[in-house]
Amino acid sequence: MYQPSKKILEKYADVLVNFALGGGEGIKKGETVRLTVYDIAKPFYVELRRAVLKAGGNVLSNYLPAEEKGINLGKEFYDLADKNQLKFFPDKFLRGLVDQIDHSIFIDSETNKLALKEVDPKKIMASSQVFKPFKEWKEEKENKGKFTWTIALYATEAMAKEAGLSLKEYWSQIIKACFLDKANPVKEWKNVYGKIGEYKNKLNDLKIEKLRVTGPDVDLKINMGEKRKWVGCSGRNVPSFEIFTSPDWRGAEGWAKFNQSLYSYGNLIEGIELEFKDGRVVKAKAKKNEKTLLEMIKAENADKIGEFSLTDKRFSRITKFMGETLYDENAGGPNGNFHIALGSSYHDAFDGDMADKSKEDWKKFGFNDSAIHTDLVSTSPRIVTATLHDGAEKIIYKNGQFCL
Repeated sequence: MYQPSKKILEKYADVLVNFALGGGEGIKKGETVRLTVYDIAKPFYVELRRAVLKAGGNVLSNYLPAEEKGINLGKEFYDLADKNQLKFFPDKFLRGLVDQIDHSIFIDSETNKLALKEVDPKKIMASSQVFKPFKEWKEEKENKGKFTWTIALYATEAMAKEAGLSLKEYWSQIIKACFLDKANPVKEWKNVYGKIGEYKNKLNDLKIEKLRVTGPDVDLKINMGEKRKWVGCSGRNVPSFEIFTSPDWRGAEGWAKFNQSLYSYGNLIEGIELEFKDGRVVKAKAKKNEKTLLEMIKAENADKIGEFSLTDKRFSRITKFMGETLYDENAGGPNGNFHIALGSSYHDAFDGDMADKSKEDWKKFGFNDSAIHTDLVSTSPRIVTATLHDGAEKIIYKNGQFCL
């Protein structure tokens, strides 16, 4: 079975620990990093731990068993847990954990991408709501500039198989996308983030009021909302080439189809189509696993847009469908991609001080609050036209790239 070299994993760990965390600056001596890694990714766990220790950080390990043949721990939980167990929330433990950590790294390395396909989606959605306070505590600390996080992949046979690639081909995409084929990946990331950042700044200088996305698979209108900005290049996802915002959910009108398959909640959902009216999803359908999609949308505030994103094909080094949102929402290709997320908004799209904002403040500004955040991706051709504050219209994205 193919496995990347130790040198590649050392470079990979260096990117996450000394670049992705800390918003591009890496961790500082004495800070604490929580590592969430499955045992199938043990070689990477070893290098991540070493990188944190070499940087002077402390490690809190969340080392987990992966799903194996004949063992489906995810499904087993839903089969065995009663109502009280499904609602169990270890508040004291998780509150203390959030207080303790400065950074978090999660390594996605699925060994059974359809682990929950036989589980009632209502149970999955109900369980996902239980841990919403944990998410909110982390967001609150992040808003104060005291917490950063990142997510990356460690390829498995199961992941490669679902994408129709060999394990070596799948790893090749990871290595290329993360600049691990270069002598100094961190330098490469800083360089590309500098270039993407120029477009981000140009978008913010335009003072956009509204957006309209048009194409063969979409006609969608979105209001940017009060005190909004475009964000990206933060290191929160590796790789990430997107520029995104969290618009005022109340302004969404129109429809969109998403041609990229979605692996989520232990299921595969394909052929997703949505229609919005007055900011909410009023119609939703899918060619495969529509039931899971509909149950997800029924979750509190999961029928509203929390994110709008565009990826410029000139920067992305991802050329294959990966079956992982982390990669598919950042793919290049002839048309680049756009994606929206149903569910929670990102507070860092607020153009102002985040630290003193209450839940009511976020609600007033039209930032969506939900336990759900599900990204839906399309790589079909599209044009994005912005309406500026003075009423002028400007095409900001066409042929898979920004035109600013």
